[in-house]
Amino acid sequence: AVPQGLPLAVTLSLAYSMQKMYDDNSLVRRLKACEAMGGATNICSDKTGTLTTNRMTVVQAWLAGKLFKDQEKDCSDVKGEVPENITRDAIASICLNSEVQVSANDDGSPLYTGKATEIALVKYALQLGANLDEVRGKYEVVKVEPFNSAKKKMGTLCRAEDGKHYAFWKGASEIVLDQCNRVAMQSGGSSKLTAELRSGLAGTIQGMAEGSLRTICVAFREVDSKFMSKFDAEEDEIPSDGLVCLTITGIKDPCRPGVPEAVKKCQNAGIVVRMITGDNITTAKAIARECNILTEDGLAIEGKEFRTMSYAERIKRFGPKLERMQVMARSSPTDKFDLVHMLRSLDEVVAVTGDGTNDARALREADIGCSMGITGTEVAKQSSDIVILDDNFTTIVTMVRWGRCIYNNIQKFLAFQLTVNVVALSINFVGAVVPGADPPFSPVQLLWVNMIMDSMGALALGTEDPTEALMDQDPVGRHDSLVTPVMWRNILGQAAFQLIVLFIFLFEGEQLFNLDKDDDHELTILNTSSSTASCSARSLTR
Repeated sequence: AVPQGLPLAVTLSLAYSMQKMYDDNSLVRRLKACEAMGGATNICSDKTGTLTTNRMTVVQAWLAGKLFKDQEKDCSDVKGEVPENITRDAIASICLNSEVQVSANDDGSPLYTGKATEIALVKYALQLGANLDEVRGKYEVVKVEPFNSAKKKMGTLCRAEDGKHYAFWKGASEIVLDQCNRVAMQSGGSSKLTAELRSGLAGTIQGMAEGSLRTICVAFREVDSKFMSKFDAEEDEIPSDGLVCLTITGIKDPCRPGVPEAVKKCQNAGIVVRMITGDNITTAKAIARECNILTEDGLAIEGKEFRTMSYAERIKRFGPKLERMQVMARSSPTDKFDLVHMLRSLDEVVAVTGDGTNDARALREADIGCSMGITGTEVAKQSSDIVILDDNFTTIVTMVRWGRCIYNNIQKFLAFQLTVNVVALSINFVGAVVPGADPPFSPVQLLWVNMIMDSMGALALGTEDPTEALMDQDPVGRHDSLVTPVMWRNILGQAAFQLIVLFIFLFEGEQLFNLDKDDDHELTILNTSSSTASCSARSLTR
């Protein structure tokens, strides 16, 4: 018999857990996502703001042929060794290529609003002596090409006070550097970017990336009047060739406290954690190691390489479930969507995080889409199943624990109720068909068993809180049975024990115990033994 209280138990467990998850910084937008999170076998996480703190600081800078370290503390060495005109051009490129606004807090301290990377660069420019409003006031912006995940760079075409036009660029270091043919030097001028110099800069970028720093290249060029006379701001692109490399900065975004431990918990629970980021692959690998995501046998790949590989090539290189692919660098939203789609086609249960509008497809494609509550756009939130209110990866682990708890609570209720139903139906059926015996339960008593006991059992077993032991179990497969072999053993064992006791009372109770035939001793015994069954149902592993 199907337990009448099962829908109640499921709804009660989901609703109760949804409220509890909200207290743990998870806003559940779709109720089914509560339970689905417990079966997740893959978590595809963004890096910035989820695995890291999103509090970025420039800690290294290459300027005029020299690498300066410990820039987060003091950059007076730059002011003393770098020619003023190069510093001025670098400051202009940083300030004009950002949307950062600076205002004052109530206590008078500066308040920065904008993207974290741009805030880090603007703060560094201010350390170098910039006045943001003054710099922007000296230039008239002709056209802006905003940063996008495909080009990995941003450009601004400006007209200076002397009437000259300049194109300022900033972006992923290897991409912007590839478009430079000159480099600013210690003399105050620029020299040709020879193969030797280019190799040296590539080594500088590599060294920063190995230190888990995000590298940004800042460059510019003067645009001649002949080009500007024909320039159409609506149709033409800002010139990005023949640039002069001004500076390469290394930006530190520290790993969030607790993330390495949380990743380990997921791995012990049989969940594959993958990092998807737009960063340089060397930077991505370094941060993934800090977060315990990239293991010794794990592999990292760039998005452009992943998208050119066939289905069979991906399986051959990364394993039948892509389990060895742990980091995707320089990825685009399309790459994230393709990865999620392929994992689901391999019968994996996928949770994915996203904060941008262009992450919406991947969030909808995943079994559980998790958007960011602080940095996430409204489109991303509307496309997700769960909103992570604190943008923290450790909250995802808490969500997994609650999801597993919901599934376990439903299993516990099912084990309890199936035991009671098997016993009640069996004893009543035998009492009805065996000559000389009367059905021990009246219709009202059966209704009591099915309705009242169902409700109390659902309330008790459906609202148990999660334990750390849940993270030591493997995830439940997409097609696994709700009733496990251990549950069947317990159900049949408990039912057999209760039926033996009830049959003795049904057929021999009057002779052995001098019981009155009209007493409801069978119902009393069933209620008592059902309490024992509810205690037994709390354990699903023994």
